[in-house]
Amino acid sequence: MPALLYAPKGLKHYFDSHYLDHTFRGLYRWNTFDICMLIPYFIVMVILAFYGVHRYQLVWLYLKNKKKEAKWNEPPMRFPEGQLPFLTIQLPIFNEQFVIERLIDAVCRIEYPRDRFEVQLLDDSTDETTEVARGIVERYQRGFAGMEPQPIAYLHRSNRHGYKAGALDEGLRVAKGEFVAIFDADFVPPPQWAMQVIDHFAEPEIGMVQTRWTHLNRNYSFLTQVEAILLDGHFVLEHGGRSRAGVFFNFNGTAGMWRQKAISEAGGWQHDTLTEDTDLSYRAQLVGWKFKYLQDVECPAELPIEMTAFKTQQARWAKGLIQTGKKILPRVLRSDAPWHTKLEAWYHLTANISYPLMIVLSVLLMPAMIIRSWQGLLQMLLIDFPLFIASTMSVSTFYLMGQKELYPKTWYKSIVYVPFVMALGGVGLTITNTKAVLEALFGVKSAFARTPKYSVKKKGEKSQAKVYRKRLGIIPWIELGIGSYFAWTVYYAISTENFFTVPFLVLFVFGYWYTGLLSLLQGRFERGANQGEQMHEKPYPVGI
Repeated sequence: MPALLYAPKGLKHYFDSHYLDHTFRGLYRWNTFDICMLIPYFIVMVILAFYGVHRYQLVWLYLKNKKKEAKWNEPPMRFPEGQLPFLTIQLPIFNEQFVIERLIDAVCRIEYPRDRFEVQLLDDSTDETTEVARGIVERYQRGFAGMEPQPIAYLHRSNRHGYKAGALDEGLRVAKGEFVAIFDADFVPPPQWAMQVIDHFAEPEIGMVQTRWTHLNRNYSFLTQVEAILLDGHFVLEHGGRSRAGVFFNFNGTAGMWRQKAISEAGGWQHDTLTEDTDLSYRAQLVGWKFKYLQDVECPAELPIEMTAFKTQQARWAKGLIQTGKKILPRVLRSDAPWHTKLEAWYHLTANISYPLMIVLSVLLMPAMIIRSWQGLLQMLLIDFPLFIASTMSVSTFYLMGQKELYPKTWYKSIVYVPFVMALGGVGLTITNTKAVLEALFGVKSAFARTPKYSVKKKGEKSQAKVYRKRLGIIPWIELGIGSYFAWTVYYAISTENFFTVPFLVLFVFGYWYTGLLSLLQGRFERGANQGEQMHEKPYPVGI
């Protein structure tokens, strides 16, 4: 995040004949308190800069190895004609009544020989979803919407032992498939998806193939636009860079296919982390299985439409990756994997440590501004500017590059969103993700918090969000308070003529205020407008 935070008080200072002498004599005016503030400040900034440089490295790996990109229509080997392997599709769900029919309909339209194909709906629900899901499955078993009877089974658990990982593991016990595809409830796989993926498993060493998420409701709101850019960067540059470079990367929990043998040899699904997908991915690659990423195979999904849902999702991922890092990194570092694979695994699994560091930076920022108020142009160029390029600029470069790769003719339209991507992804999530990271570091267990899905696509479409809306707690108020603190630092920067700092401090203000206000206000107006209309309405038409 911002390092370019201290500019001289007025341009006339640049031309002071005693400027250099003033600058260096300032170094000797620090007292013990000043040093105690500045040492941790610069340590934090340097660590954040290293993670920023890593973003540049991922871009470089992506571009350097572009010729190694795997494509769906160019598998090195293919299964013999008429000998496709048996495929099981698993659909793990929990209290997701609004998207079940859309999911099942899409999966039942997947083009694959029906004598080598089965679908498992793995339902852990505790609400009306059970009745809705069972009724939909029965319709498709009989034949529905012009389709022949479908090989789909409904499996319901009366407990959530192991959460999603437990449901997947229980489904595997009765699965017939040599290969297993997994889709979360908010996904809508296209009919050709399985045929685009399956032939890549003709290579016997391939254990998993991941495809790219796209976004059904990208244009629903400003928030979903920002979320889409964040996910595009992950799927294009992180997955693309790592897979092309031949280092470890992870299954994303959905829109991917596994060889069942790879799952079993890696130790099966385990539920001691919240990112069971990443955990299994690293264990499988450590025992020798290879992974593929098909960037040109798209699988649409629904983005969270509420800030609380988005923060729930991001906190689960942040906590789960730290948990997986604690569990897996010692094994990775002791393995015989190449050193660059180990380094990339370290960056990947520890990246969320940046959120607690951002809290430290927020605390130290104002004291550091006051202490360094004497700073001149030379120190800014030698110290702050390189840190700025390494940390803040790497974020904008990373996400713009992702948009340029996906949308080469229209990527420039995303430029307007970049400051908000930085403010939301790098600042606004700091409080919730810091809490999640600290819980992971100190071994605090928590339930698998699902991300609510509402089957919305268009602007203004009613969401029925109140059914699954989360309790807000005190965190939004903390975010508003910290945003106000940074608003005061903006005032201080302007009053001391540190004008160069203002744009970056404003990112902090917007990031904290936006997440806090949206968490508190989102849904309020919708409830007021629709209260009478929905008061006696069931959340979903059961048993259509």
